[in-house]
Amino acid sequence: METDRNVLFQGTVPKNYDRYLGPVIFEPFARDIAGRLRDRSIQSLLEIACGTGIVTRRLRDALPMSTEIIATDLNPDMLEFAKSKFKNAENVRWQQADASALPFPNGLFGAVVCQFGLMFVPDKAGAIRESYRVLRRGGLLLFNVWDSFEANPFAQIAHTTIASFFDHDPPTFYELPFGFYDSKLIRELLRDAGFDKIELFSETKPCRSRSALEFATGLVQGNPVGAEAMERGVNPEDLIKAIAKRISERFGATPVESTMRAIVWEAVKP
Repeated sequence: METDRNVLFQGTVPKNYDRYLGPVIFEPFARDIAGRLRDRSIQSLLEIACGTGIVTRRLRDALPMSTEIIATDLNPDMLEFAKSKFKNAENVRWQQADASALPFPNGLFGAVVCQFGLMFVPDKAGAIRESYRVLRRGGLLLFNVWDSFEANPFAQIAHTTIASFFDHDPPTFYELPFGFYDSKLIRELLRDAGFDKIELFSETKPCRSRSALEFATGLVQGNPVGAEAMERGVNPEDLIKAIAKRISERFGATPVESTMRAIVWEAVKP
């Protein structure tokens, strides 16, 4: 998960992120991303903002073992968690890296992949230009971003419920992942970087969790919100209970059944 340096995924966050959010909101789209590359001939692939390795695992299983995968993230704790899922012989290399200043030479990769990471990068135009730079001619940039709060009710519930606990200046974490979906803006960023054959796909997936309480735990403790709340005198457990209650009322307690939507982008370096 590539983030502003003030929004760090560290400590117990990677474990909670992977356990409570991974199967529910990230795995369905990871399968979609990997499926889009399955039939392509790619010698080397760069993954940006690999997080806990959810997409990395899907990519490794979908692509030939001869395809080298270099998985990067800005957060060391996320990288270390991701590494633990892989064996040394699986041809995956791990490296800490900033998406807007990639430490790789020009034209090295046949594909650059990023799942739900670009939204967190402060310099989005710079990150897209860097992806263009490290791609070979004919190389593919493949990434997804969350659609709006309205299209992702779980996030809207988390955001508004958390805000209700603060008299002023509520945490704005959820505005980052769910605030970068303007298709016109993203298309312009891709064109300005030099990409062509730009396509977008709106993907709606089931959003299922074993329980509202587990889902709410991930929505608070699987990102920096829980730590921020504690620093400001709000018990994260109170946030979890309140979010679980609202999710239960709308989508059920055990299990939770809802939907979620992301926008997938593909662009080619000419």
